[in-house]
Amino acid sequence: MNIVTHEQGGIKIAEVISDQVLIGNVEDGQQLMGDLYYQGYDKIIIHETNLTPDFFDLKTRIAGEILQKFSNYRIQLVIIGEFSKYPGKSIRDFIYESNNGKTVNFLSTVAEATDRLFR
Repeated sequence: MNIVTHEQGGIKIAEVISDQVLIGNVEDGQQLMGDLYYQGYDKIIIHETNLTPDFFDLKTRIAGEILQKFSNYRIQLVIIGEFSKYPGKSIRDFIYESNNGKTVNFLSTVAEATDRLFR
């Protein structure tokens, strides 16, 4: 795992780069959040491929539990990916509602993510 730092106007964003699944369960998400927070980041970009596919199956409750942790600790998170491949109205509604908030967003590109997080 590598961390790319995006910095502008005193704001630091950690972009997590890996070719592996880094978050397979709630504990993994909490560990990653804690590790990055203690390195001085409170804004994080992670790629969809670094999340277990179960994250996008809302019945597993993994997404809700992980994102609640980020919300509780006021850590902004952007997940980058192509989300149209996940079927179901529930996941589409979940992504839509998340994108209407400020804490967790699902976007297509790193450029969109940094634009959102630098605001």
